[in-house]
Amino acid sequence: MHTPSKGIPLKHLRASLAIGTALTAMIALSSCASNESTPAASGSGSAASSTGTLSGQLNGQGSSAQGNAQTQWIKDFQTANSGVTINYNPVGSGAGRTAFESGGAQYAGSDTYLSDAEVKGTFALCNGQGIDLPDYISPIALAFNVKGVTALKLDATTIAKIFSGKITTWNDPAIKALNSGVSLPSTKIDPVHRSDKSGTTHNLTDYLNKTAPSVWTAAGADAFPFKTGEGAQGTSGVVAAIKGGNGTIGYIDNSQVGSLPVAQIKVGSTYVTPSADGAAAAAEAGTVASGRDASDFAIDVNRTTTDSKQYPITLISNLIVCKQYKDPAIGKVVSAYATYVTSTEGQAAAAKVAGSAPMSAALIAKVQAVAKAIK
Repeated sequence: MHTPSKGIPLKHLRASLAIGTALTAMIALSSCASNESTPAASGSGSAASSTGTLSGQLNGQGSSAQGNAQTQWIKDFQTANSGVTINYNPVGSGAGRTAFESGGAQYAGSDTYLSDAEVKGTFALCNGQGIDLPDYISPIALAFNVKGVTALKLDATTIAKIFSGKITTWNDPAIKALNSGVSLPSTKIDPVHRSDKSGTTHNLTDYLNKTAPSVWTAAGADAFPFKTGEGAQGTSGVVAAIKGGNGTIGYIDNSQVGSLPVAQIKVGSTYVTPSADGAAAAAEAGTVASGRDASDFAIDVNRTTTDSKQYPITLISNLIVCKQYKDPAIGKVVSAYATYVTSTEGQAAAAKVAGSAPMSAALIAKVQAVAKAIK
């Protein structure tokens, strides 16, 4: 589904936004929202750009990684557009795409883009196909809870062996070799994975399949492929399982880490901590999948990079919408919401609450053109 294709390199995707300016714009946005009789300039992409003209309800489902960002986006958008109600259920990327395809949701959040088969399928609410609009770029962290251990270094092969059940204790020689000077206990490893179909799982398993194929033989997929460790529902479930155990390790969106320690991942000859900058650099080096509608921005990350500036376990999450809705009234609201989410202001809001990497001005301009054209 997400094998990197000979697509178009993404030039200048690294976050080049002036965050201070963007946050200033958010303050101005809030001021606008408090005065509904003064709409923002047309086409600005701000949440207030349609103040007083929009009404209706949207139901979205999908990515729990996007959860914090969606909560903030919805709050901002509804403040500026009091006639609109938006609900978002973070049930996981796979369930979100299924709901969107069947007509159970007007939009989906997904940490993996629509597969070729899904694009060719039927979308109940669309005249034509659904499309992928990147809206949230973030690193996936390997968070752990091992008594007495506060720092951990791992390479791809070792991660693959941990999550496939081939390494079972924390003092295994393979882990000790990567962590000189660290006192590692004989505690049993409890690898925590998503029990639901998840785009976060897809991104991690795609990374492991491409970087440690002799160990991780399964291709990247939304469903975790091995019957090992402990399954948990949603990002919040994984976080709870990690915190509630001893010897646990799991994969979660970096915005959900909280006080948990996270492992450094070996990239080339360097160990790298997940960061917004690293995720932005990985996105910049990605490619847009070929053979799709020009309005579809399906982006693949280079998982095998040796550039330590890039964090290879990065998810590029998408807002999945109809290019044209059967109901123009829905299309109007989706267009306005998608325009805000992918705007400079929307990206700055997500960065502030979730630590995500704002899209570059160049990518924002391209995605905004599509978002504004949704009907």
